[in-house]
Amino acid sequence: MSFNLHINGQIMVADVEPDMPLLWTLRDALGILGPKFGCGMAQCGACTVLLDGRPIRSCVKPVSSVAAAEVTTIEGIGADPVGARVQAAWTDLDVAQCGYCQPGQIMSAVALIKSTPTPSDADINKAMSGNICRCATYIRIRAAIKQASGQTDS
Repeated sequence: MSFNLHINGQIMVADVEPDMPLLWTLRDALGILGPKFGCGMAQCGACTVLLDGRPIRSCVKPVSSVAAAEVTTIEGIGADPVGARVQAAWTDLDVAQCGYCQPGQIMSAVALIKSTPTPSDADINKAMSGNICRCATYIRIRAAIKQASGQTDS
């Protein structure tokens, strides 16, 4: 089946089965490799993308359910002012270690700052709780979120 998908501000056509997860549609059918496969059960956050601005786990989301929505991946997030600030903070603070989880971390951080421009530690904990970092860069992730939202790390 053919799906016209709105991805990173462009219309892309994917010829895939309706139940194919969005993650595999992005990676295998469209060559968008930023979202990563981690667990396949929506538990780790490596596959996080924004769907109409909200973070979702693309590994369990059927492509047929997103055809009318705007999908933003790590490849497109820098075009957004908040996304650009988050990416700059990630770089400034050397957040990434192995880097595998970072696209999902950044997507969740952008959604958080857009919904809560000055997030508290509790807000950060809640928003980022579904994103696992095997390298445990959580302190730098928190600091980068604070920096991107105009706060100093406390």
